[in-house]
Amino acid sequence: MSGTLNKVMLIGHLGDDVKIHRFEDGGCIGRFPLATNETYLNKQTNEKVSNTEWHNIVLRNKAAEICEKYLSKGDKVYIEGRIKTRKWQDDKGNDRYSTEINCTEFTFLSNKNEDVVSSNENVNKKPEIQQPKADVVDIDDDLPF
Repeated sequence: MSGTLNKVMLIGHLGDDVKIHRFEDGGCIGRFPLATNETYLNKQTNEKVSNTEWHNIVLRNKAAEICEKYLSKGDKVYIEGRIKTRKWQDDKGNDRYSTEINCTEFTFLSNKNEDVVSSNENVNKKPEIQQPKADVVDIDDDLPF
């Protein structure tokens, strides 16, 4: 394979509300921490172990505004994006690094008023609000086998 791929898919819970920074030109950037959890059984101690990984999520413009409006701390969300590492200098002039997920797509998974909001940042349109679909199975039907 000659190409490369930088793609991240996460399902987790917001660790804080979305924080927005607005620019003079009308654009904005939204940021929030996302927690993903892993639980497993330690075979040596037979003890349940839980690990939480924190991810810095970055959204731009309309996607940031939508997330600020509809998401809050604790909500569950699906995030798709790319890993980006930023280099910056602290107050003492030391080089520091931050690894972020630049979000390109998201889907709200928390059940607020039975609405599910999904958006693709690459499409410049309002998000559609859809009622969740449930599969209905009639157990009185004759089975074909």
